[in-house]
Amino acid sequence: MSEIFQNQTAVVTGAGGTLCSQVAVKLAAEGAKTVLVGRTEEKLQKVADQIRSAGGECMVRAADVTDEAAMDAIAREVAKVYGPCRYLINGAGGNQKGAITTNFTYEPEELEEKRPEDRMGFFDLDLKVFESVLKTNTMGTVIPVRAFARQMAAEGKGSILNFASMNSVRPLTRVPAYAMSKAAVVNFTQWLAVYFAPAGIRVNAVAPGFFVNDRSQKLLYTPEGTLSRRGENIINHTPMGRFGQAQELLGSILWLLDDEKASFVTGITVPVDGGFLAHSGI
Repeated sequence: MSEIFQNQTAVVTGAGGTLCSQVAVKLAAEGAKTVLVGRTEEKLQKVADQIRSAGGECMVRAADVTDEAAMDAIAREVAKVYGPCRYLINGAGGNQKGAITTNFTYEPEELEEKRPEDRMGFFDLDLKVFESVLKTNTMGTVIPVRAFARQMAAEGKGSILNFASMNSVRPLTRVPAYAMSKAAVVNFTQWLAVYFAPAGIRVNAVAPGFFVNDRSQKLLYTPEGTLSRRGENIINHTPMGRFGQAQELLGSILWLLDDEKASFVTGITVPVDGGFLAHSGI
């Protein structure tokens, strides 16, 4: 157990998800008083049970990270119960089916009046869903920062960790809204790092490679359980030849949050991708 995190308050959004649930469990194991934030209380409660069974301390608050009033209310409660937030992990985010094309590239049939119902090109995307993805991934980062960084600034110390993506650096086919929003997260991370430096707040991000979760399962595998075309392409472009495991993110995250080991590190995005970004495909 590290003394760095002991008795410090850590807020994890998206804490019911595959990746951030493990981040929350690890921070609690390191002695942090961990606040689990997400939309689905049932998922959060399972993570809380795991933390408490191991002797950790945590709080569960179901809320939408794009709801400013809800985030502000949680921030006030956290400060009252646990003390000011020291670490904020912005892991909430995601994609939606209505913002994902079935086409990898433009096809002339997109312009035809009668086209297959199971095909979705760029012109067929639901722009309300598209906008919702942008809002969740961008404002869902902005709003928690406004709520909790205020406490960090008052204390003159703190660390913020945002979740970027492979899409932040290399926009992947089929997911335009997700790619657009995750590129924005990297830019915003850099902006925040400059802005908050005088307040003693460091801001960094991780860009996970391909980790299988409930959402990506449908894209990476066929209903029969074999790799989809997309899954095969990813494995072929990942030098380590496999998908990542959630625990493999923890080392980078703990280092970026650590105010001793990463005391002069701010404004960077660390890829944890099995070599995906290094591989040209040739």
